[in-house]
Amino acid sequence: MPMTSVLLALALMLGGCQGDKSAATTTAGASTQAETPQSQPTVAAPPDSGPLPRIDANRAFQYTKEITAFGPRPIGSANHKKLENYIYSHLKGDEVEDDFFTADTPAGKLPVRNIIAKYPGTKDGIIVIAGHYDTPYYLRNTGFVGANDGGSSTALLLELANQLRGKKRDGYSVWLLFTDGEEAVKEWTATDSVYGTRQLAELWQKNGTIQKIKAFLLQDMIGDSDLSIDRDENSTPWLQDLVYQAATRYGYQSHFFARSAADLDDHIPFANKGVPVADLIDLNYGYANSYWHTPQDTMDKLSPKSLQMVGDVILETVRMLDAIPNLPGGNPINKK
Repeated sequence: MPMTSVLLALALMLGGCQGDKSAATTTAGASTQAETPQSQPTVAAPPDSGPLPRIDANRAFQYTKEITAFGPRPIGSANHKKLENYIYSHLKGDEVEDDFFTADTPAGKLPVRNIIAKYPGTKDGIIVIAGHYDTPYYLRNTGFVGANDGGSSTALLLELANQLRGKKRDGYSVWLLFTDGEEAVKEWTATDSVYGTRQLAELWQKNGTIQKIKAFLLQDMIGDSDLSIDRDENSTPWLQDLVYQAATRYGYQSHFFARSAADLDDHIPFANKGVPVADLIDLNYGYANSYWHTPQDTMDKLSPKSLQMVGDVILETVRMLDAIPNLPGGNPINKK
């Protein structure tokens, strides 16, 4: 639900998320923008060269169907475990590690597992592409199956793995991050949300990984057949500009950034640690967002074309990032 800017600022200072995924919404072109912890360098996009990369959207859509068929997938559930096994089966042969921990939640201690698939590159640095695979714990008995919210993001990561697998990357290493515990267990607050990325951001700061991350590209709720990606005011402006230029190269720009919003999502813990972030999310799902977190979040509301657009744009954004010299990365200083 919408919140005041005062509460939003407080949430960001606390290093967490307060309220629902969308904290505020403004019209496109509005001057108000949430402060991000990192400085804002000027980053010029490289020239457009070579054929544009494209995903297999029909395959990604099939993955979404299969994931949705598991039903509700909250942390700690049997369906969640089935989905974990499904993800691992599709990453067989890849370099995969997980970050498993027990989270203290309003429902007690629950298991959370981030899954990271790594595709090495020749340049020193990492581009993280993330998306969550859980569904809300508090909706576990409502018939909510999360085709778009949880299903589409997981499916797209699996398709991106297909595009990266077995290819020598003449660029930065790419890590696909399947985040867990993104959804609230009881009600979205700074401590009851984004369990997985809060944990991982702390871990990666301690072991030095944060300093190597050149960009954190998050995708969430990207299967909506009426796709309109927010320009997120809590994301890094120069990185969002690259995303928009990538979209323009395909002719997809009308589906990107027509609406501005301050979105609270898995990118916030990394933004608060100085990592350049971009959240690609369409948080207007159905008329007045009427399908979001309801049993209406089903496959008939989704389209392979939407997965195509977001997947293509992510791949092109990665290619552009690879070509930019002296790309800024994460700040080793944790801004509180």
